[in-house]
Amino acid sequence: MERKNAWNTYDENAMKELEQVTEQYRRFISEGKTERECAQLTVEMAKEHGYISLEEAVASGRQLKAGDKIYAVHKKKLVVLFEIGTEPMEKGMNILGAHIDSPRLDVKQNPLYEKEGMAYLDTHYYGGIKKYQWVALPLALHGVVALKDGSVVEVCIGEDASDPVVGVSDLLIHLAGEQMSKKADKVIEGENLDILVGSMPSYEKEEDGKDAKEAVKKNILALLKEKYGIEEEDFISAELEAVPAGPARDYGIDRSMIMGYGHDDKVCAYPSLAALLNADNLDKTGVCVLVDKEEIGSVGATGMHSRFFENMTAEVMERMGQYSELKLRRALTASNMLSSDVNAAFDPNYASVSEKKNTSFFGNGMVFMKYTGARGKSGSNDASAEYLAALRKVMDDANVTYQTSELGKVDAGGGGTIAYIMGNYGMNVVDSGVAVQNMHAPFEVISKADLYETYRGYEAFLHM
Repeated sequence: MERKNAWNTYDENAMKELEQVTEQYRRFISEGKTERECAQLTVEMAKEHGYISLEEAVASGRQLKAGDKIYAVHKKKLVVLFEIGTEPMEKGMNILGAHIDSPRLDVKQNPLYEKEGMAYLDTHYYGGIKKYQWVALPLALHGVVALKDGSVVEVCIGEDASDPVVGVSDLLIHLAGEQMSKKADKVIEGENLDILVGSMPSYEKEEDGKDAKEAVKKNILALLKEKYGIEEEDFISAELEAVPAGPARDYGIDRSMIMGYGHDDKVCAYPSLAALLNADNLDKTGVCVLVDKEEIGSVGATGMHSRFFENMTAEVMERMGQYSELKLRRALTASNMLSSDVNAAFDPNYASVSEKKNTSFFGNGMVFMKYTGARGKSGSNDASAEYLAALRKVMDDANVTYQTSELGKVDAGGGGTIAYIMGNYGMNVVDSGVAVQNMHAPFEVISKADLYETYRGYEAFLHM
C-alpha cells in the first residue's frame, strides 16, 4: 500500500491547529514528568473544562445525566474521566486508555551516603532502560516526602533555571579500556546508577573540635532540612524520581519534531485527554483512563490490573440509576477501546530490526497495532478484523492519516501494553498511538504531524 505523508495534506488552518496542539503538548510533557504531576495537570485541565469529581457528586447525592463530566483520582497517580453520553452505558463506552509512568531512576528508601568526600543518592531503575544512557546527563529530582504527621512535602530540584542539577558520573574514555570491552548491558551496572548530589563539607565540628564525620552528607541533610523540613529517616516514606532535567524542545531545523523525556506514553496520554475534554454531544459515554505502572507490568493499586476503573464505572452507573452487576458487565463487554500507546518509528540508522512493509514512519500519521507481544504474539491482545474494519471507516470518514505497524521484526524482540488487560472484559481493543524514536531513552523524539493526527483520530473515535 502507498503510504501518505500527513504534512502534504495540511492547509494554513490545519497548520495553525497543529502548532496549537503540539505546543500545548510540549508544555504538558515539560511540566508533567512524573505520574503524580501528570495526574495533577489532568485534574486541573479537567476542571477548566467543567468536570467535577465523582467523590463530590457522591457526597452531595447528585444524580448524573447525559452531558455531565466526571473525573476520579486514585492515590494521585491514576485518573479516570467520563463524559456521559445520551445512550445507556449498558450499550458500551468509547474508551481511550494510556499510561503516564515512564522509565526513570527511583531513589531508594535508605539512599543517602558519603564516599570519599562525595555524597550520593542510591537508586533503583524503573522500567526497561539502557543503563549506559543515564550517565553524564543533567538530572532533576521530582517527587514527594510523606512525613509522620500526615503532611506531604513536594520536591522539585533541577527544573528552574536557578536550580542546581544532579547526575550519574561516567568513566573517562582515557581509563575506560576494560569498561569498553564489556557488553552494553554490563557497561553500567544497576547498582552503579547512584546520583552525585554534593561534595561540600559541613562547617560543623565535633565536640573535640575535629571535623565532623560524613561532613558532606551532613551538609546535604542540613540543606534539605532548611528548604523542605525533612530529616534523613523521612526518605523511608518518600517517592523521589530522577528524570532528565529541562523542558521538551522543538527538534530538527524545520521544527517538525519534539524531543523530550517521557513521550512513552505521554504523547498518547495527552491527545487522549485533550480529545475527551474537547468532545461534546456524545452518543456513547466517552472515557479517558490514565494509569500508572505500565512500564513494570501494570501491577499494583494504580496500574491497569487494579479494579479502580471498573469500580468507578459502577459508581457512575449508580449515580445515573443504571447500575446492576449484570448491566456493568454488559457495559464493559460492549465497549470499544483504543489502547493509546506508542510504537517504534522506523530509523534508517537501525533498519535491520524492522520489516519496512509493517513498520511505522514519521509523518505517516496515527499508528494502529493489531497486536504487540513478543515473537509468537506472546502477551498480545490481537484485535479482531471486524473492529479494525470499523475503525478504518471512522478514520477515513474523518480524513485522519493513519498507518499500521508491528513492533519490529518477528524475532527481533517485542513489547506489551494495557490492551490485553482491558480485552479481558471482552470489549473491542486495539493499540493505537504515535511512533517514537529513541524509545525508553532519556530523550525520545516524535513527529508533530503524528501527534496531531493521533489527536484527530481520538476525536473521531469518541463519536464512533
